[in-house]
This record gives sequence, structure tokens and C-alpha cells, in this order.
Amino acid sequence: MTFNGFIKEYTQKGLIKQQKQDFNAIDAMMSRAIKEIDIAKATLSIDEGTAFTVAYNAMLHVGRALIFSKGYRPIDGAQHKTVVEFATMYLGEKYKTLVLHFEKMRKKRNIFTYEVTIAISSSEVTSAIKSATQLTQAIQKIITKENPQHHFSF
Repeated sequence: MTFNGFIKEYTQKGLIKQQKQDFNAIDAMMSRAIKEIDIAKATLSIDEGTAFTVAYNAMLHVGRALIFSKGYRPIDGAQHKTVVEFATMYLGEKYKTLVLHFEKMRKKRNIFTYEVTIAISSSEVTSAIKSATQLTQAIQKIITKENPQHHFSF
């Protein structure tokens, strides 16, 4: 499926809607992601589950920044999954491993949040933080390249 086909399908399904590109919202999402990476690092020694969740949230926020930068917004009850699928489709093969990790983190975070029956190791958190950092850097570069007139405010 092409990216345009993806946009058409997800719009028709009511999973995303078009909106005006808003760099204030993009900046807020990117800034939050960067702060959450720092919070995840600081929290790791206290609670692995919380640190993992915060690292996942960083990826979610930077994924939303990507969607916003393309002039869309997720609108359904499964926004987290929509963000992952959008990132997967837009970022493509170059970032396949990174977005696959994002999807695995989404599922694990969901189990941890709603069932609390899953153990999360410090090595998983370290890997999650690394992935969140890489995704944040990649999306920041993409947004900057596609919008050279914009300079992030953080």
C-alpha cells in the first residue's frame, strides 16, 4: 500500500482526520518526548515498569508529532495503534526495526498498564529508552528536512 492509499483508507475508516499543520502542537509533542526520555532515564533505578511506560509515551508523542506534521490527527478509540501504524507506513523500510520495537512496546505497555502481570527488566527499559531516543531524533530530522522554514523551539 502506498502512503496516499494509507491516508485514504484511514480517513475513510475514521481513524485519522485532516487538520491544519500546527507547529506549536508539533513542538509541544517533540518537547514532551524529549522530557519523557529524560524522565525514563531518571526513573529506571526506581521502577522499571514506570520507566518503560514513560519511554513508550515518548515514542507515542513523537509519533503524534509526525502525524501532525503531515496535517493529520488520530481520532478513534485506538489512537496508540493508529500512531504506530502511521509511523510504520510513513517511515518505511529504513526504520522498520525501530517501528517494530515501537509496536512491541505498545503491546507490552498495554499489558503492564491494565493487568500489571508482566515483568519488565532494566535491559528492556534501556532498550526502550534507546529506541525512543532514536525515533525522536529521526522524526525531528524528517520534520526539519520537510519544513526547513521551521526551527524547533526546544
